[in-house]
Amino acid sequence: MKALSRLFDAAGWAAGVFLIGTLAMVLISIVGRLLPALALPGADAYAGYCMAAAAFLALPSTLRRGEHIRVTLVVQRLPGRVRRTVEIAAHGVGLFLAGALAWFSARLVWQSHTFHDISTGLDATPLWIPQLGMAVGALLLALAMLVQCVEVMSGRVPPLSASDESARVE
Repeated sequence: MKALSRLFDAAGWAAGVFLIGTLAMVLISIVGRLLPALALPGADAYAGYCMAAAAFLALPSTLRRGEHIRVTLVVQRLPGRVRRTVEIAAHGVGLFLAGALAWFSARLVWQSHTFHDISTGLDATPLWIPQLGMAVGALLLALAMLVQCVEVMSGRVPPLSASDESARVE
């Protein structure tokens, strides 16, 4: 469990690095417009690649910290046994969707690599490289969802109570 937690935290840190990369690419793009000699072709595309990688790599640690948006208006009012069943079903659906996202993201990377798909910009970046961040993030999200699903089914993670949920509202 500790190894998985470290893996999810590392993905969160990598997301932070990609956010800094997004900032750097935007700044380089701005400076390149002001000083054409310093222009970097494809800086806008690289900013988008970094943003996508940051978003997907942040998903698993965000899930494990309980910071994804949960709609608990109905669930928190259900009696114990029904509530547990609904929680397990919701986690099962989440696991299925995260698994499907991981599968199709990995398949997209493989197809882009196989067909030598490149970006249409001047930089002609092989698309499997920026797509890799999305695929890794989606795979880690599916793994985090699997861990959480197993925890909920074993009863180790209690569902959020109404008081816990109101404490999270900012």
